[in-house]
Amino acid sequence: MGANTQSMIFTIYGDYIRHYGNKIWVGSLIRLMKEFGHNEQGVRVAVSRMLKQGWIQSEKQGNKSFYFLTSRGVDRMDEAANRIFKLSPHSWDGKWRILMYTIPEEKRQIRDELRKELLWSGFGSFSNSCWISPNSLEKEVEALIEKYDISDYVDFFISEYKGPQDNESLVKKSWPLEDIEKKYEEFISTYSKQFIIHQSILSRGEMSDAQCFVERTKLVHEYRKFLFIDPGLPKELLPPMWDGNHAASLFGQYYKLLAEPASRFFESVFEADNDLRKKDESYDATNHPLIL
Repeated sequence: MGANTQSMIFTIYGDYIRHYGNKIWVGSLIRLMKEFGHNEQGVRVAVSRMLKQGWIQSEKQGNKSFYFLTSRGVDRMDEAANRIFKLSPHSWDGKWRILMYTIPEEKRQIRDELRKELLWSGFGSFSNSCWISPNSLEKEVEALIEKYDISDYVDFFISEYKGPQDNESLVKKSWPLEDIEKKYEEFISTYSKQFIIHQSILSRGEMSDAQCFVERTKLVHEYRKFLFIDPGLPKELLPPMWDGNHAASLFGQYYKLLAEPASRFFESVFEADNDLRKKDESYDATNHPLIL
């Protein structure tokens, strides 16, 4: 339950609080999380864990505790949003990024952390201690080398593949595309049904703003899981009928359907105890800057 609570708080920061000055009173957060059946104690435990992990910081105003994203938290949210709302694959520059490392056994924990980070960024494990990606992740790699202080143990290349197989064979070796495709199929089958049902209930005016908030948050929460498994490959390296494209299109339409009432509910909870003037004026949930 703990990790699940924390993960849901991340979703709310990324999809709502991020657009309202990044900061929220803990009481408002508890109120929002209650909609999903999370209790106050669970929220407080998750928040203190996020503090320790360096995602958020706290600030007292009178006797109230407010929590805001650290710059690391903001970077992670922005990177996630750019990937979640990217509705079609980009084109490829034909180059492979290769990261090789030999991290000594006494730094095993760093090695495990690094593996998680590389998977999150979309690197594939080509062979032991050799990770590859067709995406321009130079900035991310620099940040990881600096964060884990491992410049003595890593080498980073940008190169072209000269065979003897084709580029697709590198993809097969490095990512379980069929498994990812199955997950997308499951997402499409569940959420296309729900989309049609909610469209119909909303058109009859029988869905409250709070319900829309819950459903939109659950939708983003579920779709966000693909960030951990889908490397976001360029279109040249994907199968022609890639289910990720259909899932992205469904997600975009469904998100738009729920966006306005969901934001209304969030604002109704938020404005009582937080400074709404800090709302990012360029943010319009129905026409998310990235869903175009």
